[in-house]
Amino acid sequence: MARLRSRRAMTQQMLADRLGKSKSWVDKVERGIRTLDRFSVIAEVATVLCVDPTLLLGRDTPPPTGGGSVAAGIDAVRAALARYDTDPDHPAATPTGDLGARVGHAWLAYEHADYPGLLRALPGLLGDAQLAHAATGSGKTASLLVQAYRIAAAVLVKLGQADLGWFAADRAMAVASSDPALSASAVVPIGQALRALGCARLALAATVPATHRITAARPPDDTPGILLLRGALLVEAARAAAACGDTDGVRELLDQATSIAAQVDGGDDPHRVGFCPATVTLARVTTAADLGDTHEAVTRHAEVIALGQWLRLPVEHRAAYLLDVARAHLMVGDLLAAGRTLIQADRTAPGEVRLRPAARTVIAELTRGGPLPADVASLATAIGLPA
Repeated sequence: MARLRSRRAMTQQMLADRLGKSKSWVDKVERGIRTLDRFSVIAEVATVLCVDPTLLLGRDTPPPTGGGSVAAGIDAVRAALARYDTDPDHPAATPTGDLGARVGHAWLAYEHADYPGLLRALPGLLGDAQLAHAATGSGKTASLLVQAYRIAAAVLVKLGQADLGWFAADRAMAVASSDPALSASAVVPIGQALRALGCARLALAATVPATHRITAARPPDDTPGILLLRGALLVEAARAAAACGDTDGVRELLDQATSIAAQVDGGDDPHRVGFCPATVTLARVTTAADLGDTHEAVTRHAEVIALGQWLRLPVEHRAAYLLDVARAHLMVGDLLAAGRTLIQADRTAPGEVRLRPAARTVIAELTRGGPLPADVASLATAIGLPA
């Protein structure tokens, strides 16, 4: 734990604050005086350190399916983000039209949870988008570069690289600073990254003011797009409020999001934020789980399944939601339902389950609960966890 903490440039006090523990507790664990003997605590520490729980358990396990290519892809994206040598006199390597098509393909790869393919495409896409914007400085190239950074931030957070995801999202914000709509779209991944880093209050401080700014700056010809942005920010703010334990705040934010969703159902999504009535419905389930009201989360999920509106969402969103539901089932002790939900998520989007550290945490906890159903045991074996 000490080694992983140092790699994250965190002090013992910083780790203690994010865990809600004392510095003395962290020090005793790191010196071997106190043992991490509960998997729930191990999983919490792993989440804060953005690593797989098996690293803390000391198990010599093979990487998950695609792990090698994912690690190499993350390194390549890191290198692309570290580039500061963009020459404004250098002609853009890719015409803006072609660049727009590539950004569109990257969004599709993300929505289908094709994370290895996306990681292969991102370094070149980021480099070409940077060159294009340096060469023209137009609003069009700014939008494409911001989207490329947003996609990078989103997939990095998914794959347990929240600190690097925060960096990518901050790059997006820097490019978008003069455009209220672009800035608002960049705040969404900033909130996601901060929440993944255990900084929920900072995520709340970033997202809530952004909802007010985007409303005040709304241009008359972009009302639908601005409403979608505001709705997405409200949902992200609600997730942050849930992580802070603010039940009333969650309810108020999601009620506002529901009001917006009623005005935009079926419209275009020019800023690619993925907001619609179904996202609010699912957020009510996931925030209930985050607040610890797991029985309400499980009940609401049954209603969601009955309505079927969630099937309109991208498979990435649906599978990520199912992982949250599986976690809720675990929290109420229903291992069978958790296993069924996990398999449903894997069938929906295998990349979401087999490549995300958060999913491995759920699977690892299932393996500790006793004998596994054959399909869950097969999945655990496939990703390198002992079944």
